[in-house]
Amino acid sequence: MSLSSTILTPLRILSVLALVATVTARASRGETLIPTQLRSEARTTMQTCRGDYSRLCSNVSPGGGRIMACLQSHARELSSGCAQALTRTQASKDGGGAGATPK
Repeated sequence: MSLSSTILTPLRILSVLALVATVTARASRGETLIPTQLRSEARTTMQTCRGDYSRLCSNVSPGGGRIMACLQSHARELSSGCAQALTRTQASKDGGGAGATPK
């Protein structure tokens, strides 16, 4: 496994998890499209939390929101950037993007 694939794999995992969680939440409310702002927010969170994921949750199997749950369970240990990004993403998801905290 190369260094670039080692770094990109957690990023891809977070990306997929964020997208799946969003699609699932939206589908349960009868919505099928993911707003552009929410997709952008998920990408930003993924990139911002990449180091925290590697440090705190690299042993967590992806799927079912486990990585997000792991990051949230380590809230006091997260970098400030990751903690803020998770808060923004959750606000966007909960509010459908409307009234979310600006970047």
